[in-house]
Amino acid sequence: MAKSSKGTKGGQGTPATVALTREGFEFTVHAYTHAPDAASYGEEAVAALGVPAERVFKTLLADVDGTLTVAVVPVAGRLDLKALAAAVGGKRAAMADPAAAERATGYVLGGISPLGQKRRHPTVVDESALTHPTIYISAGRRGLEIELPPTTLTHLTQAGTASIARA
Repeated sequence: MAKSSKGTKGGQGTPATVALTREGFEFTVHAYTHAPDAASYGEEAVAALGVPAERVFKTLLADVDGTLTVAVVPVAGRLDLKALAAAVGGKRAAMADPAAAERATGYVLGGISPLGQKRRHPTVVDESALTHPTIYISAGRRGLEIELPPTTLTHLTQAGTASIARA
């Protein structure tokens, strides 16, 4: 069962919600009980929230030519590493080491948010996000999602948009 809280407060106090509140953006926090044995964090969020998988986005980190880069793609798809590299002007991309991703963002796997990371990384949001009035992203903790307009996400992360997801 998912619980929601609306407004600029967010009420959950993660670095992601703090960043949104500090900047004065409206958002909604959706909490659900995380199952430690869940096979996929994203699919768990989709099921708990009862929203289409195309509106729930996962945050992945990749190493593009030696630079950690954030990719935000729908849970329903997979990251196209070649497309991500091209989107940031790089040549090669590989998924980042999970421990390096946690260190660089300050979040744990399954709870990495594109917002409120320890330091800013180049970020690319799959362009499909722009087709929805709001999308869901991790709030920085397993079992906690933020619903917000995709333009808020791209503004706060200074992200570019590109077709970086594939089915």
